[in-house]
Amino acid sequence: MPKVVACFKWVVDEAYIRKGGGGALDFSAVDYKLSEYDRNALEEATRCRGEGGTVTALTAGSPEAAKGLKDALSRGADTAVFASDPAFAALDSSQTAAVLAEVIRNRIPYDLIICGEGSGDQYAQQVGPRLAENLGIPCISYVQKLTVAAEGGRITAERRVEEGVEVVEASFPVLVTVLPEINIPRIPGVKDTLMAGKKPVVTVKNEELPPLGAAKLKTLAMTAARLERNCELFGTAPEDIARFVTALQQKGVSG
Repeated sequence: MPKVVACFKWVVDEAYIRKGGGGALDFSAVDYKLSEYDRNALEEATRCRGEGGTVTALTAGSPEAAKGLKDALSRGADTAVFASDPAFAALDSSQTAAVLAEVIRNRIPYDLIICGEGSGDQYAQQVGPRLAENLGIPCISYVQKLTVAAEGGRITAERRVEEGVEVVEASFPVLVTVLPEINIPRIPGVKDTLMAGKKPVVTVKNEELPPLGAAKLKTLAMTAARLERNCELFGTAPEDIARFVTALQQKGVSG
């Protein structure tokens, strides 16, 4: 059965983000969580593992992201690998893919790599394809159903595309990025959480990796979205109804 790597990211919980002065976002009281999309990736990895396979949960980030390792392990992964350094706190997609590729290439045997289609914070949808490119393996994106062949060595994936569903096959090694509808992630129980604390975790330091290249993308600012409404109250009098119909016609609404 396959050796599966599930990549995940420890992201800001948007429920704790507040709107600050001047429309800026206030992150002073935020908490963090495992990205929802990566929960699907971890769940699918454990499903594809089958009997005799392995699942390695992999992430890169600042030392604070270590809090996410136990969550990932409680969702069925056998071991976790953490590329940790303060410099990894704000990696862009190209840097993240480069770090993950270096760790996988030299430290993790794999047949299948599973990533969420995007992350819960930036949702750039870049890490999976870039990681596959760095490793020189095929990438199948927008996967809504994944099947590992009974004889092993191949997968069949259903991709959601604009025209419908595309079914493709690929031999190991291969990387897939999965959509949320591919499964329903498990909710770890008390036993799962306790067992996670006993599973092995390997930490890789920045000095053990090649020099990190410059970021290709830089976030200049983040501001809260503004929703402006121009509300107008219409009554039931004939003149109000006529005014309402006129307003609809001006907006191109008919019938």
